[in-house]
Amino acid sequence: MNPEQIELENKAIAREYKELLRVSYQTLSEEDKKLIRKAFDVAVEAHKDQRRKSGEAYIFHPIAVAKIVASEIGLGPTSIAAALMHDVVEDTDITVKDLERMFNPKIAQIVEGLTKISRMEPDPDISLQAENYRKMLLTLNDDVRVILIKIADRLHNMQTMESMASYKQAKIASETLYIYAPLAHRLGLFNIKSKLEDLGLKYTEPEEYQNIVDKIQETKEEQEAYIEEISDILRKSLDEEHLEYTIKGRPKSIYSIYKKMKVQGIPFEEVYDKFALRIIYKSEYAEEKFHAWKIYSIITNHFRPSPSRLRDWISSPKSTGYEALHATVMGPKGRWVEIQVRSERMDEIAEKGYAAHYKYKQGVTEENSLDKWLNLLKETLENPELNAVDFVEDFKLNLYSKEIYVFTPKGEIKPLPKGATALDFAFSIHTDIGSKTRGAKVNGRLVPLNFELNSGDQVEIITSQNQKPTVHWLEYVTTARARNKIKSALNEDMKRIGEEGKELLERKLRHLKSHFDEKTINELVNHFKLKTSLELFYRVGSGIIDNQHLKEFVNQKTSNPFINFFKKTIKKGDNKEVEQAVHFDLIVFGKDEEKLDYKLATCCHPIPGDDVFGFVTINEGIKVHKKNCPNAIALQSNYAYRILPAKWIDSSTQEFNATLLIKGIDELGLTNDLTKVISNQMGVNIRSISLSSNAGIFKGEITVEVPNINVLKKLIESIKKIEGVEKVTRSL
Repeated sequence: MNPEQIELENKAIAREYKELLRVSYQTLSEEDKKLIRKAFDVAVEAHKDQRRKSGEAYIFHPIAVAKIVASEIGLGPTSIAAALMHDVVEDTDITVKDLERMFNPKIAQIVEGLTKISRMEPDPDISLQAENYRKMLLTLNDDVRVILIKIADRLHNMQTMESMASYKQAKIASETLYIYAPLAHRLGLFNIKSKLEDLGLKYTEPEEYQNIVDKIQETKEEQEAYIEEISDILRKSLDEEHLEYTIKGRPKSIYSIYKKMKVQGIPFEEVYDKFALRIIYKSEYAEEKFHAWKIYSIITNHFRPSPSRLRDWISSPKSTGYEALHATVMGPKGRWVEIQVRSERMDEIAEKGYAAHYKYKQGVTEENSLDKWLNLLKETLENPELNAVDFVEDFKLNLYSKEIYVFTPKGEIKPLPKGATALDFAFSIHTDIGSKTRGAKVNGRLVPLNFELNSGDQVEIITSQNQKPTVHWLEYVTTARARNKIKSALNEDMKRIGEEGKELLERKLRHLKSHFDEKTINELVNHFKLKTSLELFYRVGSGIIDNQHLKEFVNQKTSNPFINFFKKTIKKGDNKEVEQAVHFDLIVFGKDEEKLDYKLATCCHPIPGDDVFGFVTINEGIKVHKKNCPNAIALQSNYAYRILPAKWIDSSTQEFNATLLIKGIDELGLTNDLTKVISNQMGVNIRSISLSSNAGIFKGEITVEVPNINVLKKLIESIKKIEGVEKVTRSL
């Protein structure tokens, strides 16, 4: 470049810098301007030898990003300074430590967050891409401004992609539509979201994009005339009420027209709501709602509204923080027109999203919807066991989903994504409530857990202390929060059962004269075609792998054709006691055979099969002694009240399903009586129930889950006492 060109470029850079200060959404003090100037000087110096693919000086890019941050997102001097320097650590010799020294830790932290993202991004592998997005979003834990500056960076890159190769354009555009546009939407940045979507379409479907642009241009004059016609009618009535307002016509984004054409399978000409009318009024905060409905009343005096298309987001703001009144009315020439009614405050929040929220937050103690969403997101992100691909997919579902509004029994309103179920609602209230959900009532009617909720539903959750999440629950929910909480609970349960199973396996292998070591565990994992040792321990702990399975494994390991032949010929009578002992692996206590935590006494060393009793100690819980223990007599005579009956059992038969066949005379409320006796009185879980009646005689089949035979016998006796029941038998 010759000196003249350099001078012209420097003048252009200076102009852009002045424009940056001029367009700032926030009022900048002299201190603020000094900070921004310092950041600008650092960026200019750092990037002085760098140029973009288009040939222009690289510094134009950070200035453009800072302008988006300042004017369109509305962030303050710290963010503007960080945006100016967002590439200096990545592309130059300047370090985060240098920035800390020159500025402050906060600016350095934001630039570091942006650097992390940039270094992770260019990987084509989908799972790695997903992991990168997860890591990008993790920066929310540091500062949400990192994401906002990254969105601004992405917007400017999308605006300046002409000189790139077409395959790179398509990749960056797809990525933008996949995550950046939904994220901008969720942070309330409507304008930026629309720009990102339109630019994304421009590079992914260039022909479709250009076709819509041309047609919009063709119909522009006609639309403007139509908007003016409606505006003239409304202005007269609004002026009579002495309202301060402005009326704007807003064309729909190219992307939203494209989506409508695709979803509905219609040509451009049949998309009737290609624009919306916006009335923005001045009002004190306390009177905003009153003025909004007053304007709505004026609109409906002139144009007939569609009752099904009224949206009141003033009473119930969107979770993005968006507030407005939307009415769709029949305008002149029989065309439907959407009219949006907003105060100046609401309009600012709609345009600026996150930044405007905090401008109006002063003095407000209640957590707003955006705060709640960010906190929930952080909670989700902090789950280390969350699969990256699952996270991004779940996250995206919750970004763009339309919202419904449901009520708690006390009348509190809860926003949820469209498609949310009763179980989603339970988890949205609190994790503990979700995890203990036994049933749900919607508008007073009992519904299944996967019941899809609608706006206006009143939902009551029925909980039980004994309830816990099952794997089937994952099929009943649609929100990322509920899904993650269920997965987390299942993992915890699996770990807990796995720990018990590990101890159990060790005892069982010892009884089977087999070693409990890493080699044996690996052999067992392979034998049962599992992936991890945790799966093995879990299956042992839950009884899926029982004594018989383990015996087969041990026999196979030690099998010898000759020995096996002789084993078959030996009578089993001599081995009865040994065989019996092998099956014992757990001690239960009391008449009801309860499972309790215990330790084996060291004075007599009880082994499986021994006659034993439990002794409740003061500090060490229950100690199990043999009945012929040297200390048994002293303990039983001096501390009889602390003695618990106990016996060894085979834990693999501890919980089993039993089917009962019931017959009798049909009585009103019989089903209710049965469930009361089984579930409430006996505390037994019903797996399935089937009752039929014919000519006054009923037959039923009930499958229950019982811990032992004694409980089953008691249950049968209790059912027999129900009026009308003649016969109860256990199905073989």
